[in-house]
Amino acid sequence: MSNKEKILNIAVIAHVDAGKSTLVDAFLRQSDVFRDNEEVVNCIMDSNDLERERGITIYSKNCSVIHNGVKINIVDTPGHADFSSEVERIIRTVDTVILLVDASEGPMPQTRFVLSKALEIGLKPILLINKIDKKDQRAEEVVDEVYELFLDLNANDEQLDFPILYGVAREGRVQYDLKTPSDNIDPLFDTILKHCDVYPDMDEEPLQMQVSALAYDEYIGRLGIGRLYSGVLKQGQQYIRCNQSGLNAKESLSKLFVYKGLSRTSVQEAHSGDIVVIAGMPDISIGDTICTADHIEPMEHIEIEEPTLSMNFHVNSSPFAGQSGKYVTSRNLKERLEKELEVNVGLKVEPTDSADCFKVSGRGELHISVLIENMRREGYELAVSKPEVILHKDENGHKVEPIEEVVCLAPEEYSGTIINKLNLRKGVMQDMSEENGYVKIVYTAPTRGLLGFRSEFINDTHGEGTLVRRISGYEPYKGEIAQRMEGAMISTETGEAMTYALWNLQERGQLFISPQTPVYEGMIIGQSSKNIDLDVNPLKNKKLTAIRSSGRDEAMLLTPPKIFSLEEALEWINDDELVEVTPDAIRIRKKGLTALDRRNLYRQKMNAQ
Repeated sequence: MSNKEKILNIAVIAHVDAGKSTLVDAFLRQSDVFRDNEEVVNCIMDSNDLERERGITIYSKNCSVIHNGVKINIVDTPGHADFSSEVERIIRTVDTVILLVDASEGPMPQTRFVLSKALEIGLKPILLINKIDKKDQRAEEVVDEVYELFLDLNANDEQLDFPILYGVAREGRVQYDLKTPSDNIDPLFDTILKHCDVYPDMDEEPLQMQVSALAYDEYIGRLGIGRLYSGVLKQGQQYIRCNQSGLNAKESLSKLFVYKGLSRTSVQEAHSGDIVVIAGMPDISIGDTICTADHIEPMEHIEIEEPTLSMNFHVNSSPFAGQSGKYVTSRNLKERLEKELEVNVGLKVEPTDSADCFKVSGRGELHISVLIENMRREGYELAVSKPEVILHKDENGHKVEPIEEVVCLAPEEYSGTIINKLNLRKGVMQDMSEENGYVKIVYTAPTRGLLGFRSEFINDTHGEGTLVRRISGYEPYKGEIAQRMEGAMISTETGEAMTYALWNLQERGQLFISPQTPVYEGMIIGQSSKNIDLDVNPLKNKKLTAIRSSGRDEAMLLTPPKIFSLEEALEWINDDELVEVTPDAIRIRKKGLTALDRRNLYRQKMNAQ
């Protein structure tokens, strides 16, 4: 391999907020990727607006660095289980993975998920215990917990003999042990090169490249991203594209890119082992194999886990429809969802009985809500129904549903409330431990029961608790689970809400709007304190007379309204409600806007049962 670049591909995998993107920052900063005078932001790879706002990685991304003459392609993967389809595909394109674990939290449920995918395909991970500067760090205990996790996941002897490093990714330092300080990440670079062999020279072998991700460029169209497993790929040549349905199409490669630092660089040819980006194949899809005409050998199909949750996307039919959105028709909605399917393989879109409604299925609430948030930022308007869990049947024909492992970390005084809430949601306690005034509670509970639990948990623990969930499998149907216990305050009028009306209504529950907020008939403006829906008039103003007397007027002090985020709104609604999403507002409404419509829908539901 003296004439060609030595190549090694690595992925950084971890639970959400363990420091993946921060570690990739350290790789880039200490590899002279940036100019001396270049201004560099934190979490460089989280380039999407949503990723920066939420502080999580949603889309896997590539970059590369050079160390000791070896080109190291680095893949930053999402840690959230809702984006597991991204992790599953990317993990196939790398030679090893760096497993990042928080020195205080230890391995969390989603750590287990991403690690299991790496072990399944035979990768030998490197363990990096991050955030050893925390006051409550317990690095040595965490290493023991990771060993237990490897054993639980049936790791082989080679995989169990993993190197262990310690570090603080934020400060860009990694060390071999807790007692030997370091001021850079060279120990990690050296461990990667020692632990893992560079990709063998397979340039003379027949060409094989599999597409593991898709992207889009306004000027050159659809892009396929994947690893070149063998052979040499050349720009301008014709190749055979084999798709999953067995179709072999002859197409030309108009553009070829590889990663250098953070940027895609156009090249005339790419060699085996590298991660490449190709253009010129308009119908290219994930899992497609690129071969030469004289050696057609498609690679193994990429299996993606099935969706667990579905929502109905409706055309916005509220009285305020079209006021702020650019795309409001069913055709716009259909085209946008079809476009999303091209790059988001974990998603599924099905037509319904109505031309104005589409059933969208994904891996979880966050997976689908990220799509909705992107759509509203692009100028789309839509109404979304309550998330529904997708049920399946086992080999005996019995109904089964997805079960999740839930880890709650909260101050001890809130433990009784958490346990009570999870028991009501058909949860079963698996473990409970206490340390430093905090209690760690592990439950298994049906996904159905956990819808809406996150916002309740945050309120119950006054923002001090941490909640982590992951799908652990399927179990027999657990029976009916109670929905939201409180009713809704429903507006009977259309106009702007008045201070006087809201001041009188706040005694009857919690408000979602403030004075002068535009409302319409059927829009939900608050949560009733009782388990019944209330029809209210938020437009009612104080009667004005010519007679005034001192001391009679009361100061109208309003409690600040509850402002919902998109996820909170989706968690809060019931089956007969919708979340109206527009570029400038998130509103909650009833499916039937008038009292008569609601009565008719209720009768239809009763007759259907």
